[in-house]
Amino acid sequence: MRMIIIIVCLLILWPVMPAYAYIGPGLGLGVIGAIFGFIMSIVLAIMALVWYPLKRLFGIGKKRRKNKTDSFNKDSDTFEINE
Repeated sequence: MRMIIIIVCLLILWPVMPAYAYIGPGLGLGVIGAIFGFIMSIVLAIMALVWYPLKRLFGIGKKRRKNKTDSFNKDSDTFEINE
């Protein structure tokens, strides 16, 4: 089965007639840049889906205060600084 897939792929890629086409450096680099950008956006989206839940799970990047805390008093609508 694997050999059949390889043969079919090679036959699809085998040129029947020469194309006589030229891809200049500008178009070539533009296509490579677009493909690279598309692949990197997919990789970053996957990383965001994996990294942020793990970050939240393990508490990485949380700023912890020791004794000095700032709090907002909801009852009197005032901002208090406790020292």
